Amino acid sequence: MRIRPATPVELPALQDIERAAGTPFRALDMAAIADDEPPDLDALERFRRAGRAWVACAGGDDPIGYLVCEPVDGALHIEQVTVHPDFAHRRIGRALLAYATDRAHDEGLTGLTLTTFTEVPWNAPYYARLGFRVLDETELTPGLRRIRAHEAELGLDEWPRVCMRRH
Repeated sequence: MRIRPATPVELPALQDIERAAGTPFRALDMAAIADDEPPDLDALERFRRAGRAWVACAGGDDPIGYLVCEPVDGALHIEQVTVHPDFAHRRIGRALLAYATDRAHDEGLTGLTLTTFTEVPWNAPYYARLGFRVLDETELTPGLRRIRAHEAELGLDEWPRVCMRRH
């Protein structure tokens, strides 16, 4: 497997990966998440142009997973990390996060942050196994507070969510 920057022509494939990865949420009575549309092409292109959209490829050169991120308050905030369910349980998400960790270090950022669902096994419990810890309310930076407020506006707080950080 290799990780590299996403190309413009791959952005629709990233949307397809996101749609496929939503399917397992149905089994958790989270159909709204399963049906949620992926980031639009303009948003993905903004991440790509900023050098913040990376894909994981196995075998050939077609993406099987991706990660998009941006700096937020001195840390690299993972906006989305997604692996196609056909390639689950192969440590691809872990590899993408390790790649992001290296990029954060190279840029002098203090760690990685993300927001996630607490009760989804492949969300908060998975990130905790990878060394992320839940931030309490007093630890949230202004940028993380803005992200959480936006998520609440989108209706994501229908299910318990947290901010997590790994140094």
